[in-house]
Amino acid sequence: MENQIWTWTTEEFLKVSASASPTPGGGSVSAFVGAQAASMVCMVANLTIGKEKYKDVEPQVKEILAQGEALLNDLKVGLSNDIAEFSNFMAVLKLPKGTDEEKAARASKMQEVLVSATDTPFGIAQNCFKVLQLAQELAPIGNKGAISDVGVAAYLAEGALKSAMFSVDINLPQIKDQTYQERVKAERARMFEEAAKICAETVAVVQSRL
Repeated sequence: MENQIWTWTTEEFLKVSASASPTPGGGSVSAFVGAQAASMVCMVANLTIGKEKYKDVEPQVKEILAQGEALLNDLKVGLSNDIAEFSNFMAVLKLPKGTDEEKAARASKMQEVLVSATDTPFGIAQNCFKVLQLAQELAPIGNKGAISDVGVAAYLAEGALKSAMFSVDINLPQIKDQTYQERVKAERARMFEEAAKICAETVAVVQSRL
């Protein structure tokens, strides 16, 4: 499904998301929303580049566009990976556990897949944070005629960041590596605090330019 999803119409994506199918789930939907945030950054950048009024900031906006396009792609990859991770998790659940050796092998594999299934939405959240930073950079210099869409990007990116972290939070208690747990929790707290500030500042700049 992870490759097939990009041939779906929006209608199909929403239909399958709303169905009893476990994927696309929260992590995938968060990545999709983050990708939409990135697309809004790219759109406003594209509407700024080539305009005489904004020629002084064009080099900066071109760099924002390049980074936005890269993040858009990364979030698409994250969405596909999130679906694949669920399949991997289900495969481990089905491993035999009749003997002590099988139980030990299954438990070890389960820890591996839990970390992988946590890293993926964590990466999605980190990319959403980067989209939010791009929105902040674009807000004071982007095409004023489309500046409201930078505000949309900021709100969506912060929401997608927080949403993706739910997929992290549900897996984290089952991971036995305490160092890993502490690192993820610390980064989570840092991102949430900084994202709230960046979003508020970005929206304030957007509103001042409406």
